[in-house]
Amino acid sequence: MSDIRVRFAPSPTGELHVGSARTALFNFLFARACGGKFILRVDDTDQERSRPEYVDALFNSLHWLGLEWDEGPYYQSQRLPEYGREAARLLAEKKAYHCYCTPDELAAGRAEARKAGKPYLYPGRCRTLPPEEERAFQAEGRPQVVRLLTPDQGETVVVDEIRGEVRFDNSTLDDFIIVKSNGLPTYNFASVVDDEQMRISHVIRAEEHLSNTPRQQLCALLLGYRLPRYVHVPMILAPDRSKLSKRHGATAVEEFRVQGYLPEAILNYIALLGWSPGEEEIIDLAEMIRTFSLDRINKTAAVYDVAKLTWMNGHYLREASLERIAGLAAPFFEAAGLLRAPLAGADLSYLERVVEAVRDRVKTLAELAEASAYFYRAPESYDEKGEQKHFQKEGAAGLLRLAAERLRGLNPFSLESAESAYRALSEELGIPAARLIHPTRLALSGRTMGPGLFEIMVLLGREKTVRRLEEAARYIEGKGW
Repeated sequence: MSDIRVRFAPSPTGELHVGSARTALFNFLFARACGGKFILRVDDTDQERSRPEYVDALFNSLHWLGLEWDEGPYYQSQRLPEYGREAARLLAEKKAYHCYCTPDELAAGRAEARKAGKPYLYPGRCRTLPPEEERAFQAEGRPQVVRLLTPDQGETVVVDEIRGEVRFDNSTLDDFIIVKSNGLPTYNFASVVDDEQMRISHVIRAEEHLSNTPRQQLCALLLGYRLPRYVHVPMILAPDRSKLSKRHGATAVEEFRVQGYLPEAILNYIALLGWSPGEEEIIDLAEMIRTFSLDRINKTAAVYDVAKLTWMNGHYLREASLERIAGLAAPFFEAAGLLRAPLAGADLSYLERVVEAVRDRVKTLAELAEASAYFYRAPESYDEKGEQKHFQKEGAAGLLRLAAERLRGLNPFSLESAESAYRALSEELGIPAARLIHPTRLALSGRTMGPGLFEIMVLLGREKTVRRLEEAARYIEGKGW
């Protein structure tokens, strides 16, 4: 199956959306599973919306995800002569024609269709334009487009690898534009020419493109091209089963990267949006390649669930090497003002220890930095409910001072010795160890939850631990509780 050639052809009009990322992933997996080629093509003929910065963003997102292409990138804007030659051939063979209808004339037709409650179809006015009228339009400099001459009767049957035969009545397909008045090709024309010249064997794309397929198929047949095999993957819907949009939260790969998601988590999650690898939900890229096949793609729409993605991210955050996660987390710690780059020596070692202590309790790199803040600076405030529960108890300040005194003389200052000291002090005072542990945690971190208390102490060190206990005691005394 080395003749398998698939393409990902994004339009550079925005960041890489999760739906587009899934399309890229499915093409990549199919190519890798079959020993074929994964081709990147940039559909950048929309001059008004395409931006170079979006091209760079698309490439960066694909690289970050690990979806490396075998050929390309090819740019449609650099292939205009190819489209011009093929359009000229269609005109010469009377399979296409020039249309001189003005925007006002077309708008009037659309308005009439709306009044009648019908979809607008171009009526073919310029199909049989008398030569003298065409010459007159050309003489007055009327803008012209090129339209494909499509059949009025019968039907176009699209054979889809997932849905089988999908039939379209040709009476619903008008003579669509293949070259615009500015000389640029339309999507349905340029894609067909590119797919033929790049020898694309399978067109794997979102279901929303299924309505374009009969036009593209008619265009290919009129050009004498062989047809690729079409694979339209299911839509991705929001949790309320509406169309996925920004109002449902982050939907772009770059947004997730900035929020501290890992590329392997995103790949794992989007792979399961419409594809079933079996019973396993946690599956890495190598296993995806090994098990991927088109017959495992579902017909039904997939529902986007960011909570599941976040859960997966937490899994990968725990399972990845400590060195890698610390390296990925460092920019988030820097952005939070907790440390400065470049990191080396003791600072790097400390970051790794902090990450190891905290990462089991968070789901993203951004959460990891936020949850680690007290390891770098004293808490500016204390959890309100924690204050009420632990600081407002009678004798809380005195207990913290006793604990500080006991820890000050501890030698060595280690996890085991700190825990033994606290257990011994609670026994001497005749109180549960929790009466010491809970206010101490709040004093050290400002929080009621987190890593083990004695692990926090050791990471902070004796000096910071004692100082924070004394500061919390003064805070309580100042409140007069």
